[in-house]
Amino acid sequence: MGNNNEWKTFTEEIEVTGQNLMREINRLIAEGNVRKLQIRTEKGDVFLSIPLTAGAVAGGVAVIAAPWLAVIAAIAGLVAKVRIEVVRAQPPQEAEPAEPHDEAV
Repeated sequence: MGNNNEWKTFTEEIEVTGQNLMREINRLIAEGNVRKLQIRTEKGDVFLSIPLTAGAVAGGVAVIAAPWLAVIAAIAGLVAKVRIEVVRAQPPQEAEPAEPHDEAV
């Protein structure tokens, strides 16, 4: 039997315009399973890499430290399009019950 207690990660890329960069980053962080964001140029060069912890979302509101916000705002003002590389964490699969439990009345 394999070990199902390990978190798995997967990566996806999203292309956004500079003007929508902050909105998209806040949306991604609010999802709660994002562990790292990399903002890249259209050619693939990394502008910024932001590691996130599970505590990045507080009360349903995305929280990013002020220095990151200034850098992201500067990038958004400089470029027409960027790619956001999103690394997400997926919780371990829970063991499913072998058979549904019927209650006798």
